[in-house]
Amino acid sequence: MSSVLERPSAAAPGSSSAPPRRRTRIPALPEARWALAALALFLLALPLYLLDAPAWLWAPLFAATYVTGGWEPGREGLKALKDRTLDVDLLMVVAALGAAAIGQVLDGALLIVIFATSGALEAVATARTADSVRGLLDLAPETATRLADDGTEETVPAAELAVGDLVLVRPGERIGADGRVVDGASDVDQASITGEPLPVAKQAGDEVFAGTLNGSGALRVKVERDPSESVIARIVAMVEEAAETKAPTQLFIEKVEQRYSLGMVAATLLIFAIPLLAGAGLQSTLLRAMTFMIVASPCAVVLATMPPLLSAMANAGRHGVLVKSAVVMERLGQIDAVALDKTGTLTEGTPRLADVRLVDGPGGFGDPGALGGSGALGGFGDPGALGDSGDSGDPAALRRSGDPGGPGRSGDPSDPGGPGRSEFDEDSLLRLAAAAEYPSEHPLARAVVEAARARGLVLPVVEDFVSTPGTGVTATVGGRIVTVGSPARLLEHGVAHPAAALAAALEEGGRTAVVVTVDGRPAGVLGIADRLRPEAALATRALTELTGRAPVLVTGDNPRAAARLAAEVGITDVRAGLLPQDKVAAVDELQGAGAKVLVVGDGVNDAPALAAAHTGIAMGRAGSDLALETADAVVVRDELATVPTVIGLSRRARALVVQNLVIAGAFIAVLVVWDLAGTLPLPLGVAGHEGSTVLVGLNGLRLLADGAWRRARPAAVR
Repeated sequence: MSSVLERPSAAAPGSSSAPPRRRTRIPALPEARWALAALALFLLALPLYLLDAPAWLWAPLFAATYVTGGWEPGREGLKALKDRTLDVDLLMVVAALGAAAIGQVLDGALLIVIFATSGALEAVATARTADSVRGLLDLAPETATRLADDGTEETVPAAELAVGDLVLVRPGERIGADGRVVDGASDVDQASITGEPLPVAKQAGDEVFAGTLNGSGALRVKVERDPSESVIARIVAMVEEAAETKAPTQLFIEKVEQRYSLGMVAATLLIFAIPLLAGAGLQSTLLRAMTFMIVASPCAVVLATMPPLLSAMANAGRHGVLVKSAVVMERLGQIDAVALDKTGTLTEGTPRLADVRLVDGPGGFGDPGALGGSGALGGFGDPGALGDSGDSGDPAALRRSGDPGGPGRSGDPSDPGGPGRSEFDEDSLLRLAAAAEYPSEHPLARAVVEAARARGLVLPVVEDFVSTPGTGVTATVGGRIVTVGSPARLLEHGVAHPAAALAAALEEGGRTAVVVTVDGRPAGVLGIADRLRPEAALATRALTELTGRAPVLVTGDNPRAAARLAAEVGITDVRAGLLPQDKVAAVDELQGAGAKVLVVGDGVNDAPALAAAHTGIAMGRAGSDLALETADAVVVRDELATVPTVIGLSRRARALVVQNLVIAGAFIAVLVVWDLAGTLPLPLGVAGHEGSTVLVGLNGLRLLADGAWRRARPAAVR
């Protein structure tokens, strides 16, 4: 009896035990509540004002807008003033009040709403980052099962574990502390720490980390680090430290904020005081001073800066890149070095079947039981050895037995397997392997089953399925005993067999080798790889073109797999086997040499580097919560080629900012000279001020066009 291959959707590993995510609700933030209130009041007052309704209808609404939106930046500005610092927010509040004092109520209210909204967005971003850090802390379980010397079990808070304690970790539990396995075997998903795409086989003597998810076996772990010093705790500390110590990058205009603000305030006071001392009339002097404040107001300068950056953000968003703020959009154009993660960034992060190799001849191990039940679906050597192949995952492109670079086709006398032919072809071997793997939820098992599904294979009924934690699976398929195992088991029995040569060839190419035996005899070897993103090589070349240097590869995977992938995409600087703190050290080294570094990653283990870098970009689809919140921008659709394009767009936005500042500065200079040297009518001053604002705004909006995105795309990815 056969069944059409239908695989039930599997829950993410550990999803049942994943802690609930705690997010701060936006209405809980006072800055957001005040900004929303100011916006609502402004929108109520605006139509009444424009329709010439009686002042008693719209004036109280505008007054309430000033209060709700202006008191928070005003308070912060006064605090800064106590520290002898003149904040641009305070200057904006004063300018808004000055505009209202001479009848420009609408202009002042609009200015208040803009600044209140900006402050609310900053508060939301800060809260989201704090939420993610708390969520990371939740990865480590609250309790652990400690074993006493007499073997009795005791449930204790994980924070109270001490170095030397013996901990029992049951199947499906998260490990409570960093330590070393003293007994048991299992697969452990430690992607949150190392970024490795597959669970890692753990047995006695292997190191494990707090917060990682145990598989189907039980482990006894001896604690080797205090919980406060665990790797996951250090990740939290590094993210928080980077957020606190990373110098805030300011928009271009903010770099001259203090001098401009002080100069404007001083000039306004002088223009008001000197004529009064000389005997001029109060009303005319006040009118001239207020006109000066209006025409010299930095509104046009602020708008000269923001529209190009905001337009670039909107354009990038339409093309799948979420840039979190105008500051980030400006920073992207400054980067001159790039560090790329491997798994989930340059690769898709999902293992796929890349090779099917047949073992030729009727031979075997001599002892038919040599492999029975062994093998290692959880112990495939180093899962980090997964290579990356542009053709993996495509059933039509699976490498055939006689392809160059691998052992010859069955029946070729030069084959390592000898002169005989295998009794299986690729489809029949894959059919048996997929049937045996079908009940398993291991990522490698899913890769084999998905490959069979893609070929349209029908799987026979499976009986006597056995999964041995840390070793592999055995099942009876159509009356035959099928084992999916590890080539390491062949070598440890000391048997020289063609399967060993096939496995060695695959592993040398960066694949993970999986041995399939039928009735105790090796029938074939499957090669599984993490597929390289199709645009990875083009994106790497484009980043090299933009920055003048090739990106650096920083990964937790092993050097062999990293080197193979780097060669495919043209990266020469490879830093492999890195823990999160090592990635931060690599970024610090580059920045210590004067580079402004962009880090692109997706995992929890990338978050400290994303925070420490000049700018961080996270891959959106598979990115961890912490990476998405820590990063300055997110590639929503995981299209790596958009990264160099958004950098190019940022550089165009920066060029427009400079243009707009020149335009705004010229208008301000002409109007100020006119007001000081002659008599500038207030309506004309307002018209000139607003005209310059509209002009620079329209100039900045040019980046909204789709053509701006195409023109920003580097030649390497066109």
